[in-house]
Amino acid sequence: MRALRPMVLLAMACGVIALSGCSSGPSIRADADPSANLSAYRSFGFITPLSTDKVGYSTIVTARLKEATTREMQRRGYIYSETAPQLLINFNINVENRHDTRSTPSTGWGGYYGYRAGMYGVWGGYPQEVETVHYQIGTLTIDVVDAARKQLVWQGIAQGRIHQKAVQNPGPAIDSAVSDIFAKYPVPAGTPAL
Repeated sequence: MRALRPMVLLAMACGVIALSGCSSGPSIRADADPSANLSAYRSFGFITPLSTDKVGYSTIVTARLKEATTREMQRRGYIYSETAPQLLINFNINVENRHDTRSTPSTGWGGYYGYRAGMYGVWGGYPQEVETVHYQIGTLTIDVVDAARKQLVWQGIAQGRIHQKAVQNPGPAIDSAVSDIFAKYPVPAGTPAL
């Protein structure tokens, strides 16, 4: 049962990706080593083992992340190499449980106080309606590392609220999140690597 827990967390974290379909979307940020010329690299591969495979085997989530990332890197002119890649890519996924407690004055819309129907408010100290909302925040990080120097040269992060729809169908969610992250990559799609 313990071995399933990381897999469930990975699947849930991939829900971050589905946020791109929501009105607010996930928060996407990126940072790059200012001295790195990412268009000067020609090949890429993946770190072994990837951080998403800490359980000792390759997960389905990892396979989907690799497929989506390979597409994005190839669209930018990079060539996949298993033997001597110039760039190595790693993934990290994190899930946090959060809750918000909201307190609002009683609206008076129902019950005994329904006669107010929102026409006027109440004085301070009046009964409050308290609501606690539980939710999860997922974070997907993609690291791009200079293989020779073992130095991080670019990092993209997607962070947002996890929705059940993405957990149930993570493939499109992963594709969307990876695409959103790579939209911040300094080498535009369709640009050949030098």
